Formats: sequence, C-alpha cells, structure tokens
Amino acid sequence: MSVYIDPPRWPAHGTTFSHLISDSSLEELHSFAAEAGIPERAFDRDHYDVPARRYQDLTEQGAIEVEGRELTRLLISSGLRVPARARSESLDTALQLRWNSLLPHTEELGRELLSRWAEPHRHYHSRTHLLAVLEALEELAAEIPRTVQLAAWFHDAVYLGVAGQDEEDSALLAASLLSGIISDPELLEVQRLVRLTASHDPSVEDFTGAVLCDADLAILGSSQEQYRRYVRAVRQDYAHIPDQEFREGRRAVLQQLLSLQPLFRTPAGQVLWAAQAEKNLRTELHSLKPA
Repeated sequence: MSVYIDPPRWPAHGTTFSHLISDSSLEELHSFAAEAGIPERAFDRDHYDVPARRYQDLTEQGAIEVEGRELTRLLISSGLRVPARARSESLDTALQLRWNSLLPHTEELGRELLSRWAEPHRHYHSRTHLLAVLEALEELAAEIPRTVQLAAWFHDAVYLGVAGQDEEDSALLAASLLSGIISDPELLEVQRLVRLTASHDPSVEDFTGAVLCDADLAILGSSQEQYRRYVRAVRQDYAHIPDQEFREGRRAVLQQLLSLQPLFRTPAGQVLWAAQAEKNLRTELHSLKPA
C-alpha cells in the first residue's frame, strides 16, 4: 500500500496543485492526509488537491513522486478512480436526452430541473444521484410508468437539507411545473410519490411507490467503497449542521432505515441490494456510537 503524488502542474487559485492518491485504499489516503494536516475539503472523490508549497514536505512524509500519467494509471488500476459518469458535472447531456425522451417538447423544463440538481451546495443529492435513481428503476422493472420516472426527476428537485420539507416543496414544484403538461391524475400521482420519498415506507399494495423508494435507496446496497463515498457526500450536504447534531440525526436516520422490514419492497430490490445494505447500515451505525 502506497500514497503517490504528481508534480504541481495544475493551475488554480493563484498557485499550482498536485494530486495525492492511494493505490489501494481511501482509508489509507485519508489517514495520510490527516497526519499531514491536509484539510478534508481538499478531497475530491478519489484524490486530494494539494498546493505546490506542500509538495516537498509531503514527499518527505512518504508520498511517492510519479508523473501525472503514471498517477492516473495507478488510480485506475486500484479500482478507486471515480469515472466521469459518476461525476455530476459531466452528466448534463445524458440526462437531458433522458428527459427529452420522457416528456418530449419540454426541453426547457428539463434544463431548469438539471440546473436545480446542479446547485453548488449539493454533493450527494446531485445529478449523479438523479442518474443513479433512473438507472436503478431500470434494474427493478422492465416497464416503468411515466409517473414514477417523473417523480424520480422531482423527488429532490428542491434540496436545502431539511428532511420532510424538501420533499413537500419538491412535490409542490412538480405541481407548478407539470400542470397542463400531464393529466391531473398523473400529476397527483407524481406528487404522492415525491412525498413518499420522505419516509420510504410504501404500503404493501403500492408497487409504484415501492419501485421509486427502492431505486432511491439503492445506494445503501452498494459496495463498501461506494457507500463510504456516499456517507462523505451526505455529510457535505449537511455541512451547515454541527458534528454532534449531525451524528445524532444520522443515527436516527440509520435506525429508521433498519426498522423498515423489509428495507427494499420489490423482489428485485431485495435480491440486488438488501444483504449489502444491512451490512453497510449497521457498520455506519456502529461507527456513530457515542464515545
């Protein structure tokens, strides 16, 4: 296991920056960065951006010097590299095409929604999450009703980090923007589904609700590394909340999710994500135990 750094050749903010990576573990990378006094805000998904003035002392502390191409190769080989499709800022075209296919002749509305999903305070609840939910829907059922897909687009369209209120405001936004474009019964169903993502607790007979909720929670059943990235991004989304308050709130969220039996309501969701989600949730909950 090693930590690598490339020469400071990337200009920004009046200086040049290096990239600091691990070839095996983000935990190792975070540990090295913490010991070196590199702030967590310098972490960008799979690497740290460090200013030129830190280059020499980081190499003295053990970071191995490599050229940029070699650093990229090492990061790809490690399996830790976050691909372009998982970077929110690179998804506009793919998502706009999906919107145009879902609701033709409403391109401007699609752009308005994408601008909301691209707001700078979003880290987890971003375009990356939107695409992940849309793709998860496709894994859960061969045919997804238009109302479910629209609810996916609107379910975090308003996001200020206020649980419950965000979902309500997103449902109201759907009512405002979709009125006259889809039928009234469809619109009521979209609003109902958006509001349901506040609790993720659809009734037994609510198949469309189960599909949307399972897709929204699919990240919980991801690999350990993906789950760690999700947890870090959620913390960034709630950066305005003090640490102790966040930990208490996060524990409550985890306990509420674990109380949902089953957590995933569709047969496909249970097969795809349930076992790993149980492990991920309990591991995180254990890490948040009071000292």
